[in-house]
Amino acid sequence: YILTFLTLFSGGYVANSLAIMTDALHMLTDLSGIILTLLALWLSAKSPTKRFTFGFHRLEVLSAIISVLLVYILMAFLLYEAVQRTIHMDYEINGDIMLITAAVGVAVNLIMGFLLNQSGHLHSHSHSHPHSHVPQSNSPNTAHSSSHGHSSLAVRAAFVHALGDLVQSIGVLVAAYIIRFKPEYKIADPICTYVFSILVVLTTVRILCDTGVIILEGVPRHLNVDRIKEDLMKIEDVYSIEDLNIWSLTAGKTTAIVHLQLVPGSSSKWEEVQSKARQLLLNTFGMYKCSVQLQSYKQEMNKTCASCQSSSA
Repeated sequence: YILTFLTLFSGGYVANSLAIMTDALHMLTDLSGIILTLLALWLSAKSPTKRFTFGFHRLEVLSAIISVLLVYILMAFLLYEAVQRTIHMDYEINGDIMLITAAVGVAVNLIMGFLLNQSGHLHSHSHSHPHSHVPQSNSPNTAHSSSHGHSSLAVRAAFVHALGDLVQSIGVLVAAYIIRFKPEYKIADPICTYVFSILVVLTTVRILCDTGVIILEGVPRHLNVDRIKEDLMKIEDVYSIEDLNIWSLTAGKTTAIVHLQLVPGSSSKWEEVQSKARQLLLNTFGMYKCSVQLQSYKQEMNKTCASCQSSSA
């Protein structure tokens, strides 16, 4: 990815083609995603400190914001140049270099799509079990097959994304072909920049929304607070939920703090209730960390205000 990005961007610069540089910018967003994934894996291995008791997971969020802002700055510069070219039309494009660079981009995306497609086929074949016809819901292999399904979906999602990149690269190649043999239609270059800039925004706006939710400590989109409360209330000896806070340290690492009140006379069962609540949050809802606080039943006393007492008298 790094080599391809540098090749496309430098080739677009030499050819004076904004379309190719914007295509390289889109690839930069993919490169940022890979870097963030590696950063998340590295940070997850670091132990919390006395100052940062939750660890350093939020650094992934900060790096995501910085990378997106960098992409937007470059995109704004390319859009400005595209507008100037559209208005004045006083530029020349090296059609040969643009055509060669665009062809390299298509070739790279074809190779990536082929490798991802082969990876998906190999994954599905290597984990198929032709002799088992009836799935066992209580089998210990259930979680194993579920992880295989998630991996397969991840490969398919990456394959679909690679197809999108391929379509964009083919569009650049078509524009390069037009400009190479019909230089009077060089307006195709800034037009491609406009279209691909929209694609870059659509690709990155989800990242900004997700990081915004994390920074504001909002509930992740895949969790339903009402559903969690309903399941907690189904635990035996739980009388009420006094408080429930859910937020994310970073993408995929959700934390919860819940304050439960026990039914009258069940204070001795607090360990069992706490264990069930933790199991529900960690296993059923996939929390990264959780804290379950318990208190014995306290009957609310009805307090009548002074004005009500005087009016009733």
